Amino acid sequence: MKARLRGLLRAPFAPRKRLAYLVYAAIAGLSYALAYALRFEFRVPGPHLETAALTIGAVIVIRHVAARLFKLSAGRWRFVGTGDIVRLIAASGVGTLALLGLDFALPLTPRIPRSVLLIDWVLHGYLLAGVWLAYRLTFERLRQFRRPGARGDRRIIIVGAGEAGNLLAREMLRLPTSFRPVAFVDDAESQHGRSVQGVRVLGATAQLPEVAGRLDADEIILAIPSARPADLRRIVEHCEKTGLPFKVLPGISEVLSGNVRLSQLREVRIEDLLGREPVVLELPELAADIEGAVILITGAAGSVGSELTRQIALHRPATLVALDQAESELCFLEADLREAHPGLHLVSVVGDITDVATLERLFRRFAFDRVFHAAAYKHVPMMEENPREAVRNNVLGTYRVAEAAGRHHADKFVLISSDKAVRPANVMGATKRLAELVVLELQDHYATTAYSAVRFGNVLGSKGSVLPVFRRQLEAGRPLTVTHPDVTRYFMTIPEAVQLVLQASLLEGIRGRVAMLEMGVPVRILDLARNLRRLAGLPVQGGIVFTGLRPGEKLHEELVAPEEETEETAVHKVRIVRPSNRRTARVCELMPEWSGHLEDGRDDLVLSHFAGFFPNLVVSLERYEQEFADRAPEVDLRRGKSAG
Repeated sequence: MKARLRGLLRAPFAPRKRLAYLVYAAIAGLSYALAYALRFEFRVPGPHLETAALTIGAVIVIRHVAARLFKLSAGRWRFVGTGDIVRLIAASGVGTLALLGLDFALPLTPRIPRSVLLIDWVLHGYLLAGVWLAYRLTFERLRQFRRPGARGDRRIIIVGAGEAGNLLAREMLRLPTSFRPVAFVDDAESQHGRSVQGVRVLGATAQLPEVAGRLDADEIILAIPSARPADLRRIVEHCEKTGLPFKVLPGISEVLSGNVRLSQLREVRIEDLLGREPVVLELPELAADIEGAVILITGAAGSVGSELTRQIALHRPATLVALDQAESELCFLEADLREAHPGLHLVSVVGDITDVATLERLFRRFAFDRVFHAAAYKHVPMMEENPREAVRNNVLGTYRVAEAAGRHHADKFVLISSDKAVRPANVMGATKRLAELVVLELQDHYATTAYSAVRFGNVLGSKGSVLPVFRRQLEAGRPLTVTHPDVTRYFMTIPEAVQLVLQASLLEGIRGRVAMLEMGVPVRILDLARNLRRLAGLPVQGGIVFTGLRPGEKLHEELVAPEEETEETAVHKVRIVRPSNRRTARVCELMPEWSGHLEDGRDDLVLSHFAGFFPNLVVSLERYEQEFADRAPEVDLRRGKSAG
């Protein structure tokens, strides 16, 4: 300890620190002298004056050592925060205790009055904190009131005068940035007229156009991380009227931790304007479930598959095998994962889920513990025109991966399904429903493997969603195409979808069942298109063309069929679907037969069986019509039932 103190006293100082500690020494001496003066009402008796003179040097040394021990901010006073104040209180307290020990150790006559020590402790803390505050305020005000336009300052209006707005304004004022807050607006009337970091709250969000025009503002920042989507949409509409660019400060967690930075600002996204609160699932058991496991992800290069791969990679699996047919996307994913997780044992496999040899080789080599099956064809209109490939990939492919998982004793198999599997009105949805049935049936065959399926709506931003189409149309300057004014869809973000998949793999009682997320109110596609135009700075009215529902498209999607029931789970907003009555003819029994017909080119037989499962399904089979007419004229495959 003595050696450390000697090192603290002898350590060289940078010029800025030297000046800072000279100020600290001056404050230590001044507070000690003032303590004596206040104690004796500025008439210090001679003997006490001698004691003060004898000990003031020791006081300065003790305060200096305490400042260095507690690492008080030195030379960076414009960044002083609450942590520095706490350390200051501790350093002052320790220094005062040391002075008390000095008083007992030295043969002083008279001794230092206890009241002097108490007054000195208070004065030292207040004077030093006052110097810090004065320096910081002076620095910030000089920056704020320097010559307008000298550095091209952007005049910022902050929406939200709460904690996030306060932290953001402080960040702007204390850092050498080109942002200068000129006003706050807030819908809470209690905030109106007050100042936050010296910046006035000038009204409600509805007054944004007036405030922006009066102050000649350049940009608007939304600092309300807890705002609901409906409130955010209303605020965005007011921002839109100003004609100014606007950004949003995300993340309530950053605000709660006091970690608000200008670098966190981003554009308002369409996800922010969804008609429901985002779902965040707690997954504390995931690390224990994944760590050390051997995991296969099919469709790993897709939107959901790639995010699933990234999330699983965070939890240190023993081996992660990423399987996909898309060579380029898989290559990019591998590069990202190897950069982010250098120690990850990653195996990228370019292959087809219907290729029995590829699957057998993989399952024999790796003995997977977990299989997440995300590979599927999902574009509804494309599958209407290519029903053979939809059946081959989505049904037969699922059967082959799931059957291999059971035969090789994988612990868990999770199928990623779709809301289009509920009362399917198109080929894609019908294949996903059969895939669900395949997985649920295989549970009866392989008891050592826990089979489950996860059903959710459209994934916002995925390659198969409407959002990329809208964005391409906007970039090309074309109108947005909406099929019908009233068409609605359930939407979730990619992170939400992946959370649900991972949560389903952890749920108790999920064996042989389907899990689903309560997705709130479905979103009208027309509203989605209007919000996207709004964020692009385009007029909301106009610029949208209605094209009519495409073959196989529903006006409204469902998450649960009328004959199905759901039950709650221990996880909020995640439910388990009780299976509906299954057909007497089990789907898995047909898979070897379908496989043989497809290899022999007898697509007509496979598609006739397939269409027979869904009597009300209209299947577009133009390219097979002549072949069907020649081989099976008695079957009307457009309706999936006998022509007679």
